[in-house]
Amino acid sequence: MSEHVLSTPFGDVSLTIDESGEGRPVLLLHGGAGPVSVSGFAELLARRGNRVLTPVHPGFGGTARPEKLDSVRGLAEVYARLLEEWEIENATVIGSSVGGWVAAELALAAPERLAGLVLLDAVGLESAEHPVADFFSLTFDQVVDLSYADPDAYRIDLSALPDEQKRIAAGNRDALRVYGGESMADPSLKGRLAAVSTPTLVVWGEADRMVTPAYGREYADAIPGAGFRVIERAGHLPQIEAPDALLAVFEEFAESAEA
Repeated sequence: MSEHVLSTPFGDVSLTIDESGEGRPVLLLHGGAGPVSVSGFAELLARRGNRVLTPVHPGFGGTARPEKLDSVRGLAEVYARLLEEWEIENATVIGSSVGGWVAAELALAAPERLAGLVLLDAVGLESAEHPVADFFSLTFDQVVDLSYADPDAYRIDLSALPDEQKRIAAGNRDALRVYGGESMADPSLKGRLAAVSTPTLVVWGEADRMVTPAYGREYADAIPGAGFRVIERAGHLPQIEAPDALLAVFEEFAESAEA
């Protein structure tokens, strides 16, 4: 992990970034579960000939968040600045959950820097027919039940965690609420997605009950030319439950996007 300070409209933003591997640039954006939820998949990608950048969204993982940085669109602007300052072009952006929402906004903010967009069980779309589960009203066990194909394999006792981990988990939840709001949706997003010009693949865990596959199809339908793939035996975090299957889907998409 290294820290990089970016000058942004929100003031100086300190980004903690894990960089690994060499080759195709991949920006991997985590969801509300924090950077640990994508770290294993980052290692897989790095071993397969990718230069993987995994930033920690400010406010997550115990990091600081500037007060003015309080929206998903703002966070996407920060990552657009990162790609510009690091002179990264032809990046494939992969975003999980709220990270998918950030990735979609990044595709609108800096399309000239992107070669591909992969949305993993993304949120952000307002849907009357397939609404996102009310995350902030759920207990941790309820979130686990709705998020995994095999919930018991990922259930933990929060009360048994060390105090530092409890503090980080609470900070992650607070940051998620600041960025995504209570509804985890932006009413304007669906209409704006029609302007996405980056080749896009929307990927969904078949067993996701936090954000259902029907919501995922709605997301894909809002983006011109987007593909839609379902991962079996996976829920809201296919990169954790079915990493090899997800890797195969990613590599097939990346090769087609480069062709």
